[in-house]
Amino acid sequence: MIATQGPDAFYKGSLAQALAIAMKQGDGIITLQDMADYQAKLRPSVHATFHGYDVYGPALPSAGGVTLAMMLNQLEVLPLKQQGRFDAQTVHLIAEAQRRAYHQRAMYLGDSDFVTIPDFLTTKTFGKQMAHTIDPLHATPSDTLTPTPKLADESPDTTHFSIVDEQGMAVSNTYTLEKSWGTRLIVPGTGILLNNEMGDFNPIPGHTDRKGKIGTQANLIKPGKRMLSSQTPIIIKHHGKVTHVIGSPGGRTITNTVLNVLVNCLVFEMPMSQAVQVPRQHHQWFPDRIAFENVDDPAFASLVIQLKQMGHTLTGASKQGQGSAHSIAIDPNSSQRIGVADWRRGGAAVRQTKQESISQ
Repeated sequence: MIATQGPDAFYKGSLAQALAIAMKQGDGIITLQDMADYQAKLRPSVHATFHGYDVYGPALPSAGGVTLAMMLNQLEVLPLKQQGRFDAQTVHLIAEAQRRAYHQRAMYLGDSDFVTIPDFLTTKTFGKQMAHTIDPLHATPSDTLTPTPKLADESPDTTHFSIVDEQGMAVSNTYTLEKSWGTRLIVPGTGILLNNEMGDFNPIPGHTDRKGKIGTQANLIKPGKRMLSSQTPIIIKHHGKVTHVIGSPGGRTITNTVLNVLVNCLVFEMPMSQAVQVPRQHHQWFPDRIAFENVDDPAFASLVIQLKQMGHTLTGASKQGQGSAHSIAIDPNSSQRIGVADWRRGGAAVRQTKQESISQ
């Protein structure tokens, strides 16, 4: 319908009318006029460089692009490769970069139409400044970075897909209903399942959300404002050619999941299959802890002990693991596309030929 009738079919036509009726029946607040007034925004992607690679991520209010850039700018000047990927020093440095980037995320990021975003956040200079505050042997207590706010919760129930065609054109797409099944309301006659993404806002200062957590000033709810999310679909290029397409679901862990895969590929030179499958780590400033997938695995017992000696608190990830990074790497010599489906959730890597497309 949208392909033949354009966006008005959704915002002003029969779909909009059906949605407005369903909203009213469900005691929702979105009206037909709200649908007609809504405008999609096309914003430039966030561009970062990392060891000679160009990394392109989403613009605000998807926080992933800016947050990932802040982490990469720190890690680029830190001695990551001196040790192995799961050496305590490496995990410590990555966690500290994550801590600092997520701190800045909470303090400053929101819809850029409503919030003034500091220009310095994604600069190399600021990345170096943050990196220089990292103690190589000791964890930085999160509450020393700033007074402690509690952060709004984000659901991990999101979906990501990565695509590369025969000409090298790439798509990295992350989309979400927020919680499982969103609002659990289907617009009659359409098959459209409505999300509950509004839960990512902080309604008013001091207002607790459904889990009793309070968000920060930049993401307060306002009419016409878009809520902050953690979506981080990225495309990586080297010498102008696409080399990697990465993204993941996972709520607030999304950006760190993408960082894990990216660092595994670009710093530790893992093939994509290994980069996606190995254990992941996550630190989001508050709560002040490293979530490590294999925290109870005897093979990582020494790592866990060393990190605790540095002052870190460690927990495990969720039962299904951290994220689900269905990703693609492109061999720079053969141009072969290598798709990898993450074992943590359902999904698959699929190749389609021209003949298959024609026959379908």
